[in-house]
Amino acid sequence: MEETISLRELMATLKKRMNLIVLVTLTAVVLSGAVSYFVMTPIYQSSTQLLVNQSKSEQPVYNPAEIQTNLQLINTYNVIIKSPAILDDVIKDLNLQMTVNELIEKITVQSEKDSQVVNVTVQDPDPNKAAEIANQIGTVFQNKIAKIMNVDNVSILTKAEIGENPSPVKPKPLLNIAIALAVGLMAGVGIAFLLEYLDNTVKTEQDVEQLLNLPVLGAIATFEEQDLQKSSRSERRPRLRGETVGSK
Repeated sequence: MEETISLRELMATLKKRMNLIVLVTLTAVVLSGAVSYFVMTPIYQSSTQLLVNQSKSEQPVYNPAEIQTNLQLINTYNVIIKSPAILDDVIKDLNLQMTVNELIEKITVQSEKDSQVVNVTVQDPDPNKAAEIANQIGTVFQNKIAKIMNVDNVSILTKAEIGENPSPVKPKPLLNIAIALAVGLMAGVGIAFLLEYLDNTVKTEQDVEQLLNLPVLGAIATFEEQDLQKSSRSERRPRLRGETVGSK
């Protein structure tokens, strides 16, 4: 026998397990908010921009060949910026208590397509340290690139600065709570349908009809229902003149 589930049955299941769904969703939201606000460490971000420009020479102001060469060198510069040749000096100059690999994890180097600007971004729990590291990377790279590649075509376009009220880039509590709300709701609905699927007990006349594929001819009321029916009929029975209500 092929079983089909109607929309009404789905809604009935959701209504039946609504308390469970709400509990799972609220638990996910509360845990996400608690972790975002009280457990996760706020991370601040600061960036500096480096300009890969033309070498100082007597060439024309606009030289397409020179610009194309600089664009091709940017990928090489991105690798050199995160190399020990640069970061060892940054760690030494700032007296950082970390290794080169640990510092690399804090650094992101990006460049826009067909752009001569390189963005060096540093993330750290301390906003002052993030800006200090970003600026020092730019300074060390500008000074050492001339020796490493025998070129002098890098200048600092923008230094990293700290605003009056710096805000962390992560975690984002509201976003985390919204994600937890959606995930908790889906998990609650999934658990509700799973429990309903695993529940094979017979509770109602409809369950008997579906299980045996036979019509129900009658049902036996429980004792609470019989007592309630007797009490209801007793209250509706008309009283005789002079009859009082009380104990016999």
